[in-house]
Amino acid sequence: MKIVAAALIAAGVMVSAPAMANLELAKKSNCMSCHMVDKKLVGPAYQDVAKKYAGDKDAVKKLTEKVKKGGKGVWGEVPMPPNSAVKDADIETLVKWILAGAK
Repeated sequence: MKIVAAALIAAGVMVSAPAMANLELAKKSNCMSCHMVDKKLVGPAYQDVAKKYAGDKDAVKKLTEKVKKGGKGVWGEVPMPPNSAVKDADIETLVKWILAGAK
C-alpha cells in the first residue's frame, strides 16, 4: 500500500511539474504583473484566453505573434506592450500553457 501511495504522489509531482515550470516562466517573463491564471487583472485571465481561443487551430501562432509584438482592442482599450525581450520559444511555451488552461 505504501508503494502505491508513493507512486501516486510521484506521478502527481511529475504531472504538475511542467505547469509549475510554466507558471515560473510566466513570472520570470513579467507576464504575471498584468495577468492572473483565473482572474482579470490589467489583462484577461489566462483561463478566459483559453476559453476564447478554444477550437481555433491558429491560436498558438496568433497569440505568439500578439505576445511578441503587443496589441490592443481584443480585450479592451488597455494595450499589451510588446515582449520582444522574451525568447520566441518561451513565448510559444507560455501560449501553449495558457491555451491548455494555465493550471
